[in-house]
Amino acid sequence: MCTDLGLDPIEIIRLYGLRFKIEHSFKQAVHRIGTFAYHFWMQDMKPLSRSNGDQYLHRESPEYRDAVKRKTHAYHVFIQAGIVCQGLLQYLAAVFPSLVWSSFGSWLRTIRPGIPPSELVVASALRQCLPEFLVNSAKTNFFAKFIAERQDPDTFEMFRLAT
Repeated sequence: MCTDLGLDPIEIIRLYGLRFKIEHSFKQAVHRIGTFAYHFWMQDMKPLSRSNGDQYLHRESPEYRDAVKRKTHAYHVFIQAGIVCQGLLQYLAAVFPSLVWSSFGSWLRTIRPGIPPSELVVASALRQCLPEFLVNSAKTNFFAKFIAERQDPDTFEMFRLAT
């Protein structure tokens, strides 16, 4: 069913099929990555009841409006970072499937050679490899050094797991 009568029926079916890929990607972003799990709160924000969700920002001070703009910007950056992470998981699954499967470190009934791993498997493989990467590469890899220098080795669980 389509309102554009000029489209070829096969093209309509192809476009409709993309809907399921989009919905699957959205579900992965929500449940696997937490892309839309933004729950930061603005300290100066005025609490509103559920039934009254409207804020009249034009009646607020310029400082308050700027704080709302910063919060909205932080929300957008959070979502964009989540989408980038999801893209990286998909890239690693497509380009390095054998490396991901070998780093997975867990049991999964549906491991099939030649089939790229899911985003969940890639994320798990990255979690398995991160402590060792940080401990062994902190002197030679800029990214590992950047993360390691900003952690307290006594309280950072990953360092304990890697040693």
